[in-house]
Amino acid sequence: MKNIGILLFDNIDLLDITGPYEVFSLARTEDNQNIFKLSTVAQTKQAISTWSGFNITPVYCFSDFPKPDILFVPGGIGTRTEIGNNALIQFIKDIYPHIELVISVCTGALLLAKAGLLKGLRATTHHSALNLLSELEPTASIEKTERYVDNGKIILSAGISAGIDMSFYIIKRLYGKEMAKQVAEHMEYRIEL
Repeated sequence: MKNIGILLFDNIDLLDITGPYEVFSLARTEDNQNIFKLSTVAQTKQAISTWSGFNITPVYCFSDFPKPDILFVPGGIGTRTEIGNNALIQFIKDIYPHIELVISVCTGALLLAKAGLLKGLRATTHHSALNLLSELEPTASIEKTERYVDNGKIILSAGISAGIDMSFYIIKRLYGKEMAKQVAEHMEYRIEL
């Protein structure tokens, strides 16, 4: 089982979280055991509000968060504020060397760029933030038409719904095409694997 820590902050896009969450939560072994354990983390344990007004209470805060295998960084308009949040950016920097994989959806890429993790890498984000991403990390090769890009330890997806496609790709990469196909069939989601 791989532990996925989902980073929360105010004004994230709800689908950035829930789309991938659903994909990962439906990945199971033949004896119906979860392959991923998902938990949430934020700067404090106070409820955060998504851009659409949905409230989520994180399970962990930065100080008590057990090291995950995968850090999942969603996006949303809140990333424009959070790129100035030194505690959040430092959290990403500190955890990065100790985990297997970092994934971002949409403008979560801005936070990774601000943390200095995208130097010289291929990157993508929501189409409305491509220029800002390039400003934050001028050495990154900005992919304007890709749904997701894989840099090995860092995988980024384009805007909002592209996070679902990226999640299927991650399952395929980690556990094989058949596992990804089973989840897609269960969700009635059409995707080329």
